[in-house]
Amino acid sequence: MLRLGEVIVNRVHTAVLEAGPASADEAVVFVHGNPGYSRDWEDLMERAATFCRCVAPDMPGFGQSARPEYFDYTVAGYADHLGALLTKLHIQKVHLVLHDFGGPWGLAWALAHPAALASLTLIDTGVFPNYHWHYLARIWRTPFLGEVFNAMTTRFGFHMMLKHGNPRGLPKAFIDAMYDHFDAGTKRAVLKLYRDTNNPGYMAERYRDAFRALTCPTLVIWGRADPYLPARYAEIQRDFFPKAEVHVLDDSGHWPFADNPEKVAAIVTPFLRQAVGAAMGA
Repeated sequence: MLRLGEVIVNRVHTAVLEAGPASADEAVVFVHGNPGYSRDWEDLMERAATFCRCVAPDMPGFGQSARPEYFDYTVAGYADHLGALLTKLHIQKVHLVLHDFGGPWGLAWALAHPAALASLTLIDTGVFPNYHWHYLARIWRTPFLGEVFNAMTTRFGFHMMLKHGNPRGLPKAFIDAMYDHFDAGTKRAVLKLYRDTNNPGYMAERYRDAFRALTCPTLVIWGRADPYLPARYAEIQRDFFPKAEVHVLDDSGHWPFADNPEKVAAIVTPFLRQAVGAAMGA
């Protein structure tokens, strides 16, 4: 059963969805991207909770967490917040499941805490050499234009926008929840995040050797139709995680866990079960 609670991390009220044994110091930690929140992971959490503790926070600015002006809406700021949250929750061994901007946040944390990382699952995210911002990112990064775009986006427009690059279609309830949480505070957080973030490609050049030193089990899943983070990056992850198991889903988009949940669960659940068992044995 899923449990929704709240943890205060450095003055930031952070909503946390949990499942499985609450006191375990080993956990599968799901980190959403933009736009997203903890409930994105419900299906995978319920499956993984049968053999491990599961935790999915609403990162600051998203979901039911606070959106304070003083928070550091950068990759480093989110990585620090994730680390402080894991400490508060007494989690010492981490199986990261990351999506979208959750990738840079989680990977930045992992580079600083390699001994705590037990496994890594990357879903339409990872390391992006020679990356060029997608069209929405370019809008959000542009002063005034980003504000106008966010202010004029209606629920209907949101649904129409997400038809692009999602050939299977996303569930209406999934899109509605995304839109409902995309409030003024989240929009402000998104603009800060994109404007204060260097091109994600910088991590590839700066930390290549550090990524290759992360020898934990790694799983990569990508939707071939992803219009924001092109599927060509799926195989490129092997350059940074040489032992990575890579799956490209031909008819999925940017949210394969939402548009093809059974297929994604069939890949992720046994991987996590094996990774958790190996970590426990070690």
